[in-house]
Amino acid sequence: MMNGDVEEGYGKVADAFRANLDSGLEVGAACSVYRDGRKVVDLWGGVRNHETGAPWESDTLVNVFSTTKGVASLTVAVAASRGLLDYDAKVADYWPEFAQNGKEAVTVRQLLAHQAGLAAITPPLALSDLSDHAILSDKIAAQAPAWPPGAHHGYHAVTLGWYEGELIRRVDPAGRSLGRFFAEEVAAPLGLDFYIGLPASVDRDRVALLKVWPMAAMLLHLNSLPPAFAVAALNPFGLTARALAVAKGVDGMAPFNAEEVRRVEMPAANGTGTARSVAALYGSAATGGTEIGLSPAVLAELGSAAVPPSRGVRDKVLRVDTSFSLGFCKPAPFCLFGSSDNAFGTPGAGGSFGFADPDTGVGFAYVMNKAGFHLASDPRELALRQALFRDVLGERVQV
Repeated sequence: MMNGDVEEGYGKVADAFRANLDSGLEVGAACSVYRDGRKVVDLWGGVRNHETGAPWESDTLVNVFSTTKGVASLTVAVAASRGLLDYDAKVADYWPEFAQNGKEAVTVRQLLAHQAGLAAITPPLALSDLSDHAILSDKIAAQAPAWPPGAHHGYHAVTLGWYEGELIRRVDPAGRSLGRFFAEEVAAPLGLDFYIGLPASVDRDRVALLKVWPMAAMLLHLNSLPPAFAVAALNPFGLTARALAVAKGVDGMAPFNAEEVRRVEMPAANGTGTARSVAALYGSAATGGTEIGLSPAVLAELGSAAVPPSRGVRDKVLRVDTSFSLGFCKPAPFCLFGSSDNAFGTPGAGGSFGFADPDTGVGFAYVMNKAGFHLASDPRELALRQALFRDVLGERVQV
């Protein structure tokens, strides 16, 4: 059953959401849209726990996987707006230990654009490393790039958040982690119900249980996933599989239902929150970001075109052509979102998506607990985005 409401004129988004629920494609899901600072779509439905049948409620939280990257990267943008870091400075200017194994010239911009060659950690981390800043910092600083930085890009599926987190810790005068900086400087001013590292104070009964699939199931969905990516992901020694691995014993999506994975900070992968909060955050960014102190210069950077790597845009991890800038995905042929190429956001494994569209003043978010088999533009999410941008706003067709 669908719950929530939409403003007059946005009924086609509600129709698409209801169709998803009625089709059986969903277990539980939510969709929210802010436009010009006003909530115009706020929908939820289905069940948050497929084992108990507990319904998805207005305040149900769910892990959004890489949709977290956009939240984390907006947090970095807040730090940049305050002059704490410069995108064109060298990472080592803020973090001297980073300048090892050929990384001394890597800029913050290159790192955030997945161009630093640091998509996988060797040797793999232990789960306990993720909650020890000193150990994690030492291990990720010691990594050697998998390609000459700036020459290629490859999706830093998990590692991007750790590098962003250490940058924030280094430049914040209070030495806060990215999760705490976000909570105090971004979530609090906007009243967001979203967490990077789920605190003990959050009622676990509110958190949706993920319904996920084993990695081998990708071979049955080569019509949905790029075949080269699916095959590469199943080679445990290749870069793709190593880039998708979180830590020893934490592979695939199923461990994200576990408490020990929920509570550590993984700013690239384990943000937990509501669609309403993701849409509100992007809605703020789409309309100036004054509530969180985004500067006009940084906002202009977020909307600008990506600076591509020197040797082409084929992704060394995802095995498709991609476009990244300042921690965000930009519209690309495999995922054309928003009304123009000024849009920025990140999709998450299984189907979630959050992004800002500055030209229309829109912040959009879709979250769910049943994992799909698309790198981006899951058909459920795409139907909602299509209804909004093509049918309601009269903008370009979404892909």
